[in-house]
Amino acid sequence: MSIEVGSKLQGKVTGITHFGAFVELEKGTTGLVHISEVADTYVKDIKDHLSVGDEVTVKVLNVEDDGKIGLSIKKAKDRPPRQKKPRERTESFESKMNQFLKDSEDRLASLKKHTESKRGGRGAKRG
Repeated sequence: MSIEVGSKLQGKVTGITHFGAFVELEKGTTGLVHISEVADTYVKDIKDHLSVGDEVTVKVLNVEDDGKIGLSIKKAKDRPPRQKKPRERTESFESKMNQFLKDSEDRLASLKKHTESKRGGRGAKRG
């Protein structure tokens, strides 16, 4: 089987770096699984997910002209596409804007009251 974009292959992790893992595929070819393609969640340390010698299923993302092969472990997993939930609108834009304006006016009034009561402090001129 040739290595084509979109194909799923079995491979063996041969090396781990801070930016990804090298996976040996068929016929001694090696590809790179970037750290962002290891798992569906954020991966801080790739060693928490993979070890040298692990057998993994990968999906070929790209094959460069110079022979570099980009791979993904997370895209090789068979899972149904995520269903988007419709967003519930609880408040209209106008009601949110009115609440924002009211809160803003309240804060401004509070600031003005606070600064007026502070006058006559250390920096005030005495007559």
